[in-house]
Amino acid sequence: MNKRRFAVMAALCALSVVASTSLWAGGSKDATAPAKKTKLVIASDATWPPMEFVNENKEIVGFGPDMLKAISKATGVEIEIRNTAWDGIFAGLAAGDYDAISSSVTITDERKKEMDFTEPYCNAGQILVVQKSTTGVTTLADLKGKKVGAQIGTTGAIEIGKVEGVTLASYDEVGLAYADLALGRIAGVVADSPIAADFALQNPEYKAKLMIVGQPFTDEWLGLAVKKGDAATLKILNDGLAKIKADGTLDAITKKWLH
Repeated sequence: MNKRRFAVMAALCALSVVASTSLWAGGSKDATAPAKKTKLVIASDATWPPMEFVNENKEIVGFGPDMLKAISKATGVEIEIRNTAWDGIFAGLAAGDYDAISSSVTITDERKKEMDFTEPYCNAGQILVVQKSTTGVTTLADLKGKKVGAQIGTTGAIEIGKVEGVTLASYDEVGLAYADLALGRIAGVVADSPIAADFALQNPEYKAKLMIVGQPFTDEWLGLAVKKGDAATLKILNDGLAKIKADGTLDAITKKWLH
């Protein structure tokens, strides 16, 4: 093979490599580009009135569902709410069973290690509820030597565990804790302020028996939890939250359910 022919063939080979490399790169980009999401499945433990609960028509209603409907309308993305038990809700998110959680989830540094969060949408500090016959109690420390209830795995349970001398009584569902409190089986219940207000101030079964004491003793922001690294879902939800905050929709939802 003469030098000229070799040079021509080498040039053709080089062009072929460049062309095939460019074609592969283009194909790879198209294949790995994330598809635009048109629907989100969001888990919610619908046992937390007024934030999220099942009404007499077996519909999931409350602050959270109204907020999600507003986000859906603002973004044009369909949202399906899936009622999910609290004790497995975070594992399901990690496994990809749904796109996000809307269930009064407090944003904490520990949780941020396992999942991503949207911008906060509500401040719901912990507060103490006791029987109306209780006197001399305004803080958890005033209940030393007694049992105080909270739903398992919640911020309320964590806060009770911090107070020396107070015994935590754990419950699978917060309503069971209030039932025991009304019966005098425990001395108090710690829960998010909106939930405490619903049970102690609105619930016809308990409002004559229970009362809120003191002030919220934590400053806690709620956020929508998203699987770690799921930037597409996070963007949709943050965009929606920004829109409903700006146009006053979120304020209206807050007034409807929490004031």
